[in-house]
Amino acid sequence: MIEQLQEDLKAAMRAKDKDRLRTIRSIRAALLEREIELRATGEAVLTNDEALTVLQKQAKKRRDAIDQYVAAGRDDLAHTEQVELDIITAYLPAQASDAEIETHVQDIIRKTGAQSLADMGKVMGVAMQALKGKADGKRISTVVKEMLRSKQ
Repeated sequence: MIEQLQEDLKAAMRAKDKDRLRTIRSIRAALLEREIELRATGEAVLTNDEALTVLQKQAKKRRDAIDQYVAAGRDDLAHTEQVELDIITAYLPAQASDAEIETHVQDIIRKTGAQSLADMGKVMGVAMQALKGKADGKRISTVVKEMLRSKQ
């Protein structure tokens, strides 16, 4: 993924694509920050899973910013964030459909023996790990809540 970002950065420079260039530089800076954090713990290399986590955080930041800008009536800034989000999303794995999320959550509820909303924590932990990179935590949380409510 890191090599792909480097190639895409070069292509964006050649094409003078300011939006893509700005976004890729932002992603690379976030990846470098994470790599520096890992060096402090004795690890030297950023794995693809860690890079994926960084990209997901960057996408979540953009989604949150879009919500805030729309609420504030700043459609121009929301558009800029949306463009960046679209570019970041291209580097993320394909997102799971709601049906796939529901299937995974049903299996997890069955395996963990969850019966009510009080068991949401243990279901969410397993679900987030199982669907890492494939679904947003907010979507997973919504499905888990609905399914646990229906069990009560």
